[in-house]
Amino acid sequence: MSRITRRHFIVVSGAVLGAARATAADLPPNERELYEAAKREGEVTWYSAQIQSEPAEAAGRAFTERYPGVKVNVVRSTSQVAFERLSEDLRARAAQCDIFSSTDYGHFLFLKREGNLQSFRPKNADGLLPALRDQDPDNMWQICSLGIYLIIYNTKKVAAVDAPKSWKDVLDPKWKGQLAVGHPGYSGSIGIMCVLLKRMYGWNYFAALEKNKPQIGRSSDDPVTLLNAGERNVGIGVSLATPLLSIARGNPLAFVYPTEGSEVVYGPSAIPKNAPHPNAAKLFMEFATGPTFSEVLRKFYIMPVRPDVAPPEGALPVDKVKLLSATPQEIEAGVPEVKEQWRDTFGV
Repeated sequence: MSRITRRHFIVVSGAVLGAARATAADLPPNERELYEAAKREGEVTWYSAQIQSEPAEAAGRAFTERYPGVKVNVVRSTSQVAFERLSEDLRARAAQCDIFSSTDYGHFLFLKREGNLQSFRPKNADGLLPALRDQDPDNMWQICSLGIYLIIYNTKKVAAVDAPKSWKDVLDPKWKGQLAVGHPGYSGSIGIMCVLLKRMYGWNYFAALEKNKPQIGRSSDDPVTLLNAGERNVGIGVSLATPLLSIARGNPLAFVYPTEGSEVVYGPSAIPKNAPHPNAAKLFMEFATGPTFSEVLRKFYIMPVRPDVAPPEGALPVDKVKLLSATPQEIEAGVPEVKEQWRDTFGV
């Protein structure tokens, strides 16, 4: 892993908004037309569950700088909480959300079946990584987020030679009382992690994990806070971006790409059928599939969804990482089941 310096982080953070600057005259025709309509609406509300608050707010500011007069209201939560919020809005017929972003693919399959999404294919989707393009034949969603989830450890507490190298290594009794992990009832990526590990090792994997008494948070990134504070030593199923950012800020963390493969999560974004600002929502989808969005998030060490944007410093290119993935159907069927099994096994 290449070294990430604090100076590098400060420099690139200051450049985030500068990279996004454009004038209406610079916009391609499709964006210019949407922008004129979006200015009349004045805002867009984004239920954001794929990235943390800081990069989400930075992306919102970059959007408004590129499209002055259109404010982004970022509502950040975990995937399950965002879905519950949207579901409550739909039941109450209260149009609040313009863009819904989740790490749980099952949410989008369900919303599509229920007729609660609208079709829109942004022109910028042509520039996504080939594997991410046109995931839905009806263009009810686009892949705007690519997350890689792995194992992290506190370098002051754990030597590199002793750190877990695989998903199974965390079951070693020597890690009892030292582990931290998110919760599949709140985090879509942890739900997918459970589906993948259950597929490989059966639910007995989690029965063994429970014996090591992990500290269970909500978000997949909660272990970073616990490790930085020295309360736990090893985190499981953590988004690569969060420890990279934490390392850049001087925290004693390192990460491991597990030998069996790292979990990859493709995060869709969609426009609800009752979006109160539909033109601003479509403009945001153009932005989220375009290069500026990926460049902004790259400054926070988030993997880009476009081949014309380099991976963040310290991360391997996607094609160099052994990946574990689940199909949308496996996610939709499997996540509800593992949530119940998790509660039975861990009692939370």
